[in-house]
Amino acid sequence: MTGTETTRRALVTGASSGIGEATVRLFREHGWEVLAVARREDRLRALAEETGATWFRADVTSDDDMAALRAHVEATGPLHALVNNAGGAFGLDSVEEGSIDDWQRMFDVNVLGTKRAVSSLLPSLRRGAQETGSGDIITVTSIAGHVAYENGGGYNAAKFAEHALVAALRLELNGEPLRVIEIAPGMVKTDFSLIRFDGDRARADAVYDGVEAPLTAADIAESIVHAALLPPHVNLDLVTIKPVAQAAPHKLTRGPLSTR
Repeated sequence: MTGTETTRRALVTGASSGIGEATVRLFREHGWEVLAVARREDRLRALAEETGATWFRADVTSDDDMAALRAHVEATGPLHALVNNAGGAFGLDSVEEGSIDDWQRMFDVNVLGTKRAVSSLLPSLRRGAQETGSGDIITVTSIAGHVAYENGGGYNAAKFAEHALVAALRLELNGEPLRVIEIAPGMVKTDFSLIRFDGDRARADAVYDGVEAPLTAADIAESIVHAALLPPHVNLDLVTIKPVAQAAPHKLTRGPLSTR
């Protein structure tokens, strides 16, 4: 950047691991200021020390935390990108047998967490857009929000709802210099499955057994940052990303890929 250009600032939720952590790192490599937000303070501190990002401990499922985050952001400067990455799946059960508590947790973090972040931080994004001419709301959903699969009903329902939230927001913000971008990954090898299976490492590792080159957190971060770096008149409404071995949530090849 030259001395006359404004340093852009991104806020990334779910920044303490996986896709969020990788996104913080990549934005920093591109010279952005980054505010890393998550629940795990120790990981945020370590990430900030390593990358030069700033951090704020907040849980997107807490109204009080999000109010405090809004106040912090408003006191420290405008935003130019919001990355709604906090989310997750809990359990892998049928609709009939699934836990209501798991479903509640998934709706709260994936849907209401995104809504809380947008409602809290949109004023700061508007201030940033007035300063630089554009701003971005980038939400990480899932292919599970576009195609249902057996025993994924709770996560499907939450991610379908998050996808609808993003689509409605894009319509509502039409006419403002704000891009609304959805990144919908398929299989990404992070702690996603470990969290889904409540820390059962063997069950989590089995999800990826034999899959040639599942996506990494860095792959998704590349798409997020790429979308933010495009010319401001270009909006990637929806980016769907899957490893070559995965044709759909329920269609996955295990073993080497080869031509017929």
